[in-house]
Amino acid sequence: MATKPTKLTIDELRAALKRLPDWSLAKDREAIARKFTFVDFDAAFAFMTRTALLAAKMDHHPEWFNVYNKVEVMLATHDAGGVTQKDIDLATAMDGYAAMGGQGATRP
Repeated sequence: MATKPTKLTIDELRAALKRLPDWSLAKDREAIARKFTFVDFDAAFAFMTRTALLAAKMDHHPEWFNVYNKVEVMLATHDAGGVTQKDIDLATAMDGYAAMGGQGATRP
């Protein structure tokens, strides 16, 4: 049986967000959020596909919203009631996928 993820302390979360400068605390809940903008829909969809494959392996799924070249993401671990290391790991991977050659992610 897998162990239940542990919610990060505020100090751990602040330290993690220093390594993820494009992510921020969500305004209305214990989660982290980021908006990605890509050059076109194909790039946004490729990013979402890469993320979905990793999320399935991690058994950890993002909340996201996509319109054309924009992808808004919110990450939290519901079982822990907030942000865990799983969220930080997925956010780090998403930043890497966005920065991959030809993806064209820009900061909001």
